[in-house]
Amino acid sequence: MEFTQEIKKATDPIYRKISKVMPEIEWSVHAPYIHKINKLKKEKNAVILAHNYQTPEIYHGVADFSADSLALAVEASKTSADIILMAGVHFMAETAKLMSPEKKVILPDMDAGCSLSSSITGKDVRLLKEKYPGVPVVSYVNTSAEVKAETDVCCTSANAVKIVKSLGVNKVIFLPDDYLAKYVASQTDVEIISWKGICIVHDQFNEQEIHDIRKNNPGIKIIAHPECPPDVIKASDFAGSTSGMINYVKDNQPKKVMMVTECSMSDNIEVENPNVEFIKPCNMCPHMKKITLPKILDCLENETGEIIMDEETIEKARISVEKMAAIGR
Repeated sequence: MEFTQEIKKATDPIYRKISKVMPEIEWSVHAPYIHKINKLKKEKNAVILAHNYQTPEIYHGVADFSADSLALAVEASKTSADIILMAGVHFMAETAKLMSPEKKVILPDMDAGCSLSSSITGKDVRLLKEKYPGVPVVSYVNTSAEVKAETDVCCTSANAVKIVKSLGVNKVIFLPDDYLAKYVASQTDVEIISWKGICIVHDQFNEQEIHDIRKNNPGIKIIAHPECPPDVIKASDFAGSTSGMINYVKDNQPKKVMMVTECSMSDNIEVENPNVEFIKPCNMCPHMKKITLPKILDCLENETGEIIMDEETIEKARISVEKMAAIGR
């Protein structure tokens, strides 16, 4: 697509915002798509919801709302748009559909999956409930709708501890992230029956890497996501959800920081915190990176990749997500 003077003028305010993390030559490729997508959104009364792991040209360029999984779910329930385009992975688009079943929800790449979501099925949950009768099931939002339909209440990394405590029981089944389950167990007195799922991004980090980064960057603050291995969390200065990590940087303004999470998040938060130096050992999510501006434009133009679910699954799964949203952070 041609990068005209008209497009340059129209998109220049966006580029000024992200110029620190994107060279101008790269912007000339993205800007025409951004310009066309933003015009098309208005024509179709569409809204684009983007996860924090999306690249800066999506996160800052076309998203109407950028956030973590919990906030995206809440926003999906409130929007007055006719079309919701999810710039994220499949379970996020499903969750948006659960929260707004009357809306058309579309996903730019139906193969944008998640290692956690694919690690467990609804049948697996039913078998666990047979093995542990009466034990409530807490499922991470990073799960399919069929798993959510078998779940008592969902959670995100932002409220997993709060939700487990709110149940007032001494034992819960916690799915599917084994590392997040271990983190929750360390923060509560509740016995956690966990599943052995992992996030392929956060599992790549290790304790030695954290020590090496600290050694080479005196005074650095290292903040980790609870999906990381326990030794990584222990070696870090702070552990928190996606939103918790963002707020840590915003509130503390460390001179130098490393966010032990998906790579693009550091780029996006650096834009909003220009006085903080970000050290970026880069582990990218291959699923999130399947979402691109050309795919977003094609999806919006042709309204492809629609999320279709039967009413029974929607009704059953929605209950667990609504409980999560009601409990909040």
